[in-house]
Amino acid sequence: MSPRLNSLKSASTREELTVRRERALLLGVVPAGERVDEAHALDELASLADTAGAEVVLRVVQRRPAVGPTFYVGRGKAEELAQLVKAHHVECIICDSDLTPAQIRNLERLVECKVVDRSELILDIFAAHARTREASLQVELAQLEYTYPRLRRMWSHLSRLESGMGAAGGIGTRGPGEQQLEADRRLVRRRVTELRRQIRDIEGRKARAVADRAEEFTICLVGYTNAGKSTLMNALTGAGVTVEDKLFSTLDTRTRTWEVAEHEQVLLSDTVGFVKNIPHHLITSFRATLEEARQADLLLHVVDTSHPEVAEQMDAVASVLGELGCGDTPTVTVFNKMDRLANGLAPDAEAELLLLRQRSPDHVCLSAQHGDGLGELRAAVRARMERGMVEARLRFPAGDGRLLAYLARRGRVLSRGYADAQVELTLRIWRRYLDSARRHSAELEVIELLPLSSQ
Repeated sequence: MSPRLNSLKSASTREELTVRRERALLLGVVPAGERVDEAHALDELASLADTAGAEVVLRVVQRRPAVGPTFYVGRGKAEELAQLVKAHHVECIICDSDLTPAQIRNLERLVECKVVDRSELILDIFAAHARTREASLQVELAQLEYTYPRLRRMWSHLSRLESGMGAAGGIGTRGPGEQQLEADRRLVRRRVTELRRQIRDIEGRKARAVADRAEEFTICLVGYTNAGKSTLMNALTGAGVTVEDKLFSTLDTRTRTWEVAEHEQVLLSDTVGFVKNIPHHLITSFRATLEEARQADLLLHVVDTSHPEVAEQMDAVASVLGELGCGDTPTVTVFNKMDRLANGLAPDAEAELLLLRQRSPDHVCLSAQHGDGLGELRAAVRARMERGMVEARLRFPAGDGRLLAYLARRGRVLSRGYADAQVELTLRIWRRYLDSARRHSAELEVIELLPLSSQ
């Protein structure tokens, strides 16, 4: 197996990482004119590497006008990397960008160790955290779509290493490697077709499940990975969602009932976290998982206020939401981890938070871990919901107990009266619930309808 294929670890290999961590060097290129703190430029990549099971022993950042087409960095820096790899017994170089197959091959030849780019690292983490069949299929599809265009380079590199043909092997992969390459390509194409079929079936079931909840008010937690979405989900619903101080600890969407007010419930979903430069094919593969966000009535954008790059993280989330087609969905920004600011653990974040609060008119500040501010969040959600509510005066047969129970459960009854075997209700109700009641009861009469926003 080639060094490239070997980096896509099997489950058994990932378990071994808990015993022995791979020694990794982090490598990044920073645009020459960009104001970037080089000391923290690779912090996120370090977190990703740690989550994948690597031990980061070195960080190297080079300022360049553009990424090097041959080695990703300049030749001089690449030769310096080769020396660092030997001196520090580095087993893997992890790059903070996506590399072309040629860049990976050239750099691996020079430094004589494995080279992994950002997409491959994220895919490996997703593979390690996939728990359900749905997530496993989506990760496998993303991995194969990433690997397929790189197969020629993989087999070319392997052929020269194993056969010792060198230049005599010809341009590309002559000989047995070519036959194996075509066989692998056919296998990959067949598997990709099968995975897409299975995922389409999942998407259909997911869409139907979401459609079945069309009458419910649905809220979805979105945000940068490790912003505290799962902690907030547990605080609001007692869902028992796994909480880890690691990136991408949650891959599968979970939906629970949340009581935002007395006798008023909504459906709350937790989704996979986002990162900057998330691989496009990964977003495509995970569309079924993110269906909850695409169909939600309201998004809660959870933000880690203590992070030094909070603004950049918010922009990254907005970018992914736009790509998913839900950039215009009503959103309440939830500035989380306020306890860290109060305790002085993020001294530089407080001034930036003031600017971000001005940028986000609908926002709440809270600490999901300590439960501070949850009441304010409920109030903000209720205020958002009421923008779609109406005050209605209705009349229908008093014997229709099912309709009466539905309206009382879905709305806030302001008055009730009975006359001539008819019940007359005045209530505040979300328009979707009222429309559903009218579809299911031909005898329901709307006497008066007044949007709350016009009162």
